[in-house]
Amino acid sequence: MQPVKSGGGWRAIAYTWKKSREAGGLWKLWKAMRSKNACKTCALGMGGQKGGMVNERGAFPEVCKKSLQAMVADMQGAIPERFFETYSLPQLQAFSPRELETAGRLTQPLLYTRGDNYYRPISWAEALERITSRLKSISADETFWYFSGRSSNEAGFLLQLFARLYGTNNVNNCSYYCHQASGVGLSSSFGTGTATLTLEDAEHADLVFLIGGNPASNHPRLMSTLKHVRRRGGHVIVINPVIEPGLVNFSVPSDPISLLFGTKIASLYVQPHIGGDLALLTAVARKVLDLGAHNEEFLTSHTDHWPEWKTHLEAQELSKLCDIAGVELDVVERIARLYAASRNTVFGWTMGITHHVNGVENVEAIGNLACLRGMVGRPHAGMMPIRGHSNIQGIGSVGVTPKLKDAIFERLQSHYGLQLPTSTGLDTLACMEQAHAGKLKFGLCLGGNLFGSNPDATYARESLSRLEMLVTLSTTLNTGHAHSLAAETLILPVLARDEEPHPTTQESMFNYVRLSEGGPSRHIGPKSEIEVISLMASGVLGSSGPIDWEKMSQPSEIRQMIGRVVPGFEQIRMIDKTRQEFQIEGRTFHQPRFPTPNGKAQLRVHAIKSRPARGQLQLMTVRSEGQFNTVVYEDYDLYRGVDRRDVILLHPEDITRLDLKPRQRVTVKSAAGTLPRILVYPFPGIKPGNALMYYPEANVLVPRTIDPRSKTPTFKNVDIDITPE
Repeated sequence: MQPVKSGGGWRAIAYTWKKSREAGGLWKLWKAMRSKNACKTCALGMGGQKGGMVNERGAFPEVCKKSLQAMVADMQGAIPERFFETYSLPQLQAFSPRELETAGRLTQPLLYTRGDNYYRPISWAEALERITSRLKSISADETFWYFSGRSSNEAGFLLQLFARLYGTNNVNNCSYYCHQASGVGLSSSFGTGTATLTLEDAEHADLVFLIGGNPASNHPRLMSTLKHVRRRGGHVIVINPVIEPGLVNFSVPSDPISLLFGTKIASLYVQPHIGGDLALLTAVARKVLDLGAHNEEFLTSHTDHWPEWKTHLEAQELSKLCDIAGVELDVVERIARLYAASRNTVFGWTMGITHHVNGVENVEAIGNLACLRGMVGRPHAGMMPIRGHSNIQGIGSVGVTPKLKDAIFERLQSHYGLQLPTSTGLDTLACMEQAHAGKLKFGLCLGGNLFGSNPDATYARESLSRLEMLVTLSTTLNTGHAHSLAAETLILPVLARDEEPHPTTQESMFNYVRLSEGGPSRHIGPKSEIEVISLMASGVLGSSGPIDWEKMSQPSEIRQMIGRVVPGFEQIRMIDKTRQEFQIEGRTFHQPRFPTPNGKAQLRVHAIKSRPARGQLQLMTVRSEGQFNTVVYEDYDLYRGVDRRDVILLHPEDITRLDLKPRQRVTVKSAAGTLPRILVYPFPGIKPGNALMYYPEANVLVPRTIDPRSKTPTFKNVDIDITPE
């Protein structure tokens, strides 16, 4: 394959026709996409009461390949009745992520018992009896409860409440493996863990920093906003070790002019070394200071620690920072001058910033740079973490964290007379480590692919296999079902978001709460997540306690509780009647007063470390254009021109330097593990000295090294060596 020269465009339209055939026709897919349900993929905020393909500004049509892929996957037929008699566990383990995903929808509970060679279907009654019996036989702190961002606010709230009343705070979510560093860094700097602006603000920016992300592949609808910025004469500075074609030029299919002629996205494309972001951000700040373009009044009146940070910046050697970052001084000057000329700047980033041992510091450094010119706490400017799953932010908002926010904890106890545990809960990786040590016996996963999202895949497989029971609530098969097998492994089939029997809610990355209407089930057998949780809770805790679990099987009842105990969610109590979606109060900052103890933004001083002697290359794991999180819809990567996934992408200079040849088989080794039989692919778009491999297949190479403040693994910064085969 040859890499494309532009993202989106006619290929995206052709792909829509292809997916419509898989879904049973264009009209059938159109109706599904237009239903009043929040989008199933990224958190940009689509659907809800405005109908599908409508964003928070009311713009229509807004649609992308990711949302089409997720919808068509949910519209699959059921897994054939004899599938699990035909394919043994060893055979399922040989399936690729794509083959498992496209096997069909799960429609009946499945059980694997150690010593068996196959999953076998069981009844819902047997599945629930096994789960409740196991939970009654062990202590609460021998369990963990993991949540993906696919579920609703109601399901997330209900399950974390069940876990805590059962007696444990081992409640965590998939953000620990993606954007947790954003939440920690933003909270440290501004007292909030989410975006400080709205989608409307982003539309009015005249400069957007896009740091460590590839929204052309992973958040395609954001490209409409970037198109608007460029069309108004604004600028986009892309900072990424990899030149991604869609960030150079993108043809927005819903815009005839963009479709026909394309839209130039990057005004300036900057390629630092992997891990060079902190040095680069500091160098830009120093240069802005040298230009006298900083906002002294804002820094003096609305921030803490400005004198200390200013002294730190003045002590930095620009040439040294540029060397660490891998960026020339003239490029730093160009960034600084574009920033100095901007009136409204938005800072966006994804996991290229958070997946590092200093991920929180990277986020704080972006916050520092925003404060330097007063580009936060005002309209049309601010911080925009670009979150990858449609309700991961909402899951965190309603209490899915090891430690409940003090306000939620206090209100649950005072309003409802509950006695909640006060033990220190475990984050996601800590749960894996405790399972590996034999200290945990039971795990429950509300969606997602916990195995596939873990670093050090070998260790993850061993950890989950040491459990007595692992339960997953899923719509389709994934690699975790094949590779992470506890003594008893149960798969419970659940409904997709647009099949729920009652409305549910989700929260976008702009703090906007949306109402999804649900719809008719496509298959007989799956249950709603809320029904499954209420049945489990009733079976374990009984019906005589302070919570009526049967009553809590109704999402409207859960919303009443959420509205009473979760700050900012008061309006959710009326959403059934009003159908009015809302933005959570206290999270958008159009005035420079922040929810920190003194109302000021907190500038942070960071030590800049030199690049240590490392392996032959620095590896970053990435998603392909045909992928969403751990779910692989296509084995090829259209944008990078790669036709398979067992590859390592290297700059031609590195291929020559390492005495390799294109399409040669090599063994890739890191401190965590080894991957043999990997194909070398030349990729001129990557900065020399760095390498790309696909997630989750390359997770065996990712060590369990974490950012100590957010507990986020370093998926984007792995030392590797390559040996020819």
